[in-house]
Amino acid sequence: MPSACHGNRRTPNTGSETTVFEQFATGARAAVTSALEEARLRGDRRIGTEHLLLGVLHEPGSLAVRSLGTDLEAARTALDVLDRSALAAIGIDVQGVERPPVPVSRKRTPFTSGARSVLPRALVEVKKAGGRRITPEHLLLAILDCERPDPAAELMEQLGIDRAAVRERIRQADA
Repeated sequence: MPSACHGNRRTPNTGSETTVFEQFATGARAAVTSALEEARLRGDRRIGTEHLLLGVLHEPGSLAVRSLGTDLEAARTALDVLDRSALAAIGIDVQGVERPPVPVSRKRTPFTSGARSVLPRALVEVKKAGGRRITPEHLLLAILDCERPDPAAELMEQLGIDRAAVRERIRQADA
């Protein structure tokens, strides 16, 4: 599925060679690690925006999860529904077909272009808030900017998430 989240992998030009990942707080690193695991469990060979959203949902008590008003299992189920609907739309019957998990590899799992674009946008969110490290909430704020047909945007719509309300809840908590 094409993504409506585009951008660069590196931080905005600050004269530094620092990658965005080096500015991640522990919780954001955990979310990306969880996103990798979600992609692997689903049999996907790349980390997409939908996996990043699932990764954020791995910390049940976090502000990001409370702001979304959903949980990991509901999001996984909704993503399965979206996948099955997309395959059915092109005539593939997936009843009883399971994708095996992708074996753990020593190679780095690539990000989709949409997922890559979330990372520098999360850094922009940090700077807007006057912070120094990217948190799961900053990742979520960047994911909220994705538009359909991006997989994370489709997933949030399937879950009935009001993205403007989520953004407002996070901003109020940061104030």
